[in-house]
Amino acid sequence: MDNLLRDRHTPAELAAIGQVIEITGKVADLEQLTEIVRKDLETLNADKLPLDWRESPVAGQLAFGFAAAQDDLPTLEGQVSVTIPAVCQRCLGVVEIPLEVELRLILGGDVANAADDEHYEFWELDEDTLRPLDLLEEVLIMAIPLAAMHVDDAVCKQPAALAEEATETTRPFAMLKSQMQQKD
Repeated sequence: MDNLLRDRHTPAELAAIGQVIEITGKVADLEQLTEIVRKDLETLNADKLPLDWRESPVAGQLAFGFAAAQDDLPTLEGQVSVTIPAVCQRCLGVVEIPLEVELRLILGGDVANAADDEHYEFWELDEDTLRPLDLLEEVLIMAIPLAAMHVDDAVCKQPAALAEEATETTRPFAMLKSQMQQKD
């Protein structure tokens, strides 16, 4: 990824020049996201690990500007997309999760002024400067579903051990129901 993503600037500096950043990279460029995916995939057997998942493309665009009403509220608009592997919480196999994020953010500034514009989400900054890469990575991490699962049930196969357990399920109230029916 380009240095524009890695360099620190104030949002106002980026907005003043109308900076547009084209994003073309790979998952490996996003260190925190890579670490989260790696830790999730650690639970899989080595033969089930997806190959070259770190090379999956990350694409998008970020455009800095100012909110229309005032030139003191820097904004960030854009989109980013990537597909990451995850462990399906139903079948414990690999599922590909597409992450597609649309951004319409007001970066820092006065919250009272930002609240008037409902087209943007307010993004609070910890520092005066920001690295666009950090923000990009954070929004992608927030887009990861809490429980990854296959969308298609036909693809999602229940593990054999769980299928056997399901057939041997005991129903504690079945006996009580039969006893109640006998009393009648």
